Amino acid sequence: MNQLLAMRAFVRVIDTGSFSRASDQLGLPRSTVSKLVGDLETHLGNKLLHRTTRTVAATAEGVEYYQQASRLLVELDAMDHAMRGQKRKPHGHLRIDAPASFSTSLLIPALPAFHHEYPDITLALGVSDRPANIVGEGVDCVIRAGELQERSMVGRKLLDLHYGTYASPAYLARAGTPRTPADLDQHVRLGYFFAATTKPNPLVFERGGERLDIEASELATNDGNGLLALLRAGMGIGQHFTRMVQPAIDAGELVPILQDWNRPAMPFHILYPPNRHQNARLTVFVDWLIDTFRD
Repeated sequence: MNQLLAMRAFVRVIDTGSFSRASDQLGLPRSTVSKLVGDLETHLGNKLLHRTTRTVAATAEGVEYYQQASRLLVELDAMDHAMRGQKRKPHGHLRIDAPASFSTSLLIPALPAFHHEYPDITLALGVSDRPANIVGEGVDCVIRAGELQERSMVGRKLLDLHYGTYASPAYLARAGTPRTPADLDQHVRLGYFFAATTKPNPLVFERGGERLDIEASELATNDGNGLLALLRAGMGIGQHFTRMVQPAIDAGELVPILQDWNRPAMPFHILYPPNRHQNARLTVFVDWLIDTFRD
């Protein structure tokens, strides 16, 4: 038995909650992963996993072994990365997930600089506003909008993005320009909803100590790029991130309105599992992201 490989297989099964997902991430047949874990249990003389047709869960002994094995593997990987780092820059593959409009407007345009500095790191970028399951889908890190919800993950602040309220010149010529948020009752209000729900978030307006939440009306989307497309198509009035809308403003496709009212900025963070903090390629990617968006 290759005990080191068996330990990696066992830890990956616990991390993903599935023999199938563990086999996919390790690049091994499912039967091989199952045999490795079984051989490890035999070697240790302890049952590490409770198996059913649908679920996999660690026994009490399995939890204790998982904690020790995880620490050992992290230290071993760190030793390998440190030794290899003496000869060449970090290399290997990273799986990243980021919101659609953030990816297309900010992240992807910046990636050539990362590739130039780290040509031996390959990237798989998941572009979607649907939150990825970091552990279950084998994602190394994700970029998330909003306040941190996953307390089990390491989170580092990237930047705050500020909102504006926008419409196309064609829409305003057809429907008129609102002078106050209350005027939006007479307009089509475009909204954004998260993938887990179909209820659009309200349009938010703050000025001084006053705050108004105005419900979206006929049209909503769960994709930031989709919302921008609806605005450019003249479908109504909506709120979007100023940095992502600026090219459309410069091209005369969108016009900012209600500029004396504000919406609270949205924080963006990068998240990753704590047991990957010694991954050299992830470390340099996270540090590069933070430096890139620092200003």
